[in-house]
Amino acid sequence: MGDTSVPRSTVRVTRCDTGEPLAAASRLFDLYRQHYGQPPGPDARTLGWLTDMVGSAALSVYTASVDPAPDAPPVGVATAHPVPASLVLGHAWQLRDLYVVPEARRRGAAAALVDAVRAAALAAGATRLSLVTEPDNGAALDLYRALGFRPVEGFTTLSLDLAPPEAD
Repeated sequence: MGDTSVPRSTVRVTRCDTGEPLAAASRLFDLYRQHYGQPPGPDARTLGWLTDMVGSAALSVYTASVDPAPDAPPVGVATAHPVPASLVLGHAWQLRDLYVVPEARRRGAAAALVDAVRAAALAAGATRLSLVTEPDNGAALDLYRALGFRPVEGFTTLSLDLAPPEAD
């Protein structure tokens, strides 16, 4: 059942807006990118990108620590952003990225991060919280289902790559 086996009250979640919290998030975010096949980025580039995204309100960034000590390093990161919901003339939120280092998984960090994003979305007046994940990511799907997420039937996700082709 994913991360729900440990009480989330033992996990500390921090919203990362500036300074060291955002720097710690950037280190985890770079590990997340590597998990999906991206080369390690220079720390300054990753931190700069996250700083720009947070500063422009394009993303909200959260980290989670499973150690109760106030200076314990975070073990998980999540990003989320608002999305226009034109049919209801409102907005929704999307959980964009979620990553927990392998050695800290199944200790409540992912569920606590999702809960923090859900609370922020509700506080912002969002009409729903959505996410996208790979169909073969069983652990993530189990967690999301346990937290109340349901598949959206009748839609197909399409993408158009706008990046120039890489030279060989």
